[in-house]
Amino acid sequence: MSAAGIYIHVPFCLRKCPYCAFYSRIYSTEAAEEYVRAVCRNIAALADRDITADTVYFGGGTPSLLTSEQVGHILDTVRKSVHLADPEITLEANPTSVTEEKLRDWLEAGVNRLSVGFQSADDEQLKFLGRLHDSAGAENAVIKAREAGFRSISCDLILGSEGQDIGSLDRTLDRLLSLPIDHLSAYMLKIEEGTPFDSAEIRSRTADDDTLADLYERLCSRMSAAGWEHYEISNFARERSYRSRHNTKYWRLDPYIGIGPSAHSDFGGRRYYCPDDLSAFIEADLQPTETEDSSPDRAEEYVMLGLRLSEGVDLGRLTEYGGDAEAFMRRAKRFAGTGLLTIDGERVSLTEKGFLVSNSLIAELV
Repeated sequence: MSAAGIYIHVPFCLRKCPYCAFYSRIYSTEAAEEYVRAVCRNIAALADRDITADTVYFGGGTPSLLTSEQVGHILDTVRKSVHLADPEITLEANPTSVTEEKLRDWLEAGVNRLSVGFQSADDEQLKFLGRLHDSAGAENAVIKAREAGFRSISCDLILGSEGQDIGSLDRTLDRLLSLPIDHLSAYMLKIEEGTPFDSAEIRSRTADDDTLADLYERLCSRMSAAGWEHYEISNFARERSYRSRHNTKYWRLDPYIGIGPSAHSDFGGRRYYCPDDLSAFIEADLQPTETEDSSPDRAEEYVMLGLRLSEGVDLGRLTEYGGDAEAFMRRAKRFAGTGLLTIDGERVSLTEKGFLVSNSLIAELV
């Protein structure tokens, strides 16, 4: 079995962003302390399973709200409970909760990759998105992280906010590419059901599909011109070594274990998750889990997830997962010459044009 990834969902925010559908609750010091104790109980329970892991990812929510001591305690428990092999340890950080002291302490605790919620260099767009930081604060967080000693820094970018056009996107990319960052994750703004943004009025103020396509194509063009690798639909790396090793596990069907309310796992041949209930997570000796899929169709998953990557789908590996490589190739050849995908020997991959319509295209290929 490949080395596993460990995902730790930190379900706290100072204020929930109106577009966000991820599970979180308003931060309190008491709840955070109880949560950390529960996380450590669940990680310690892995000790008798002889697990090797090479990534740890603190996602959220806002993981940077945890104290440095809490992050250190969790990582100490990880080291005692699994075999950590040359790990990539990522922590997502909101610029408003980044301090020089925390940065130094995170590094000392073992965090070696920081993911900063930058989102935009336009302060009006940040206000629309409900972000607590301004562009100067985000830039300062990145600069301070590099000065503190972080050698792998990622930023998030949102496409499609109110007021964003090619010009404002260019200005944001100018700022991002001038900063000491190594990775960029760019997401199209999606209005999720049940969020405060879930209204006709907000939809009318955000980018339509044609505008989103233009923004995405501009992003791809700019990142390519800067020499960055577009290795996944939404992700760019300055060099191959700066790809997100943890997130790549999801797309390559490597095993991962999720800890915390709403965290998902793919381990031991089944997919399962912890329900969205912080109180139940804190009160249980071990986190409750519900099975998402007890016998997932790995061939189908490999096609769906593999086509998100620039490397695409390898027919030999598809066969290993029990898939019908010949049938898959027949479906792929229907799109030959469209500019949506490329067929290179035993490998099928989407182009950047194909990435834009990936959902519908992948549905045709599965």
